[in-house]
Formats: sequence, C-alpha cells, structure tokens
Amino acid sequence: METLEFSGDYIELNKLLKASGLCETGGMAKIEIENGLVSVDGTVEYRKRCKIRNGQTVECGGRTIKVKKG
Repeated sequence: METLEFSGDYIELNKLLKASGLCETGGMAKIEIENGLVSVDGTVEYRKRCKIRNGQTVECGGRTIKVKKG
C-alpha cells in the first residue's frame, strides 16, 4: 500500500488519481472513475470530485493508496 500526503481538509478524487500517478492525466482519471474502476474505502465511486479525506483508501488498477494529511 502506498501513501499520498496532501494539505488542506480534503483532495478531490480525480486530482488524487493524477497526483499519485495512478492516472497520467486528469482526463484519464475522469474516465476511470466514470467506468467504475475506482473504489474508495472498498466501495465503487462514480463522483469525480468526491472529497477524499485523511485516513481513506483509494484503489485503482490494482494499486491502493492510503491518504494522509500532511
């Protein structure tokens, strides 16, 4: 499991996918989310701008990211 640190109260899901390297571009991140290929805390998430907060986990493409406030 990988860790991604962010500042602020939350990070939007599509931005997290790009920042973590799970998706190369923001457009690619949106497509992955729309196609139901991304899960947050074990549940498929279809909202591109879903607010991801400290302690949540995001899975995409067989990789898992643990989100940590930095």
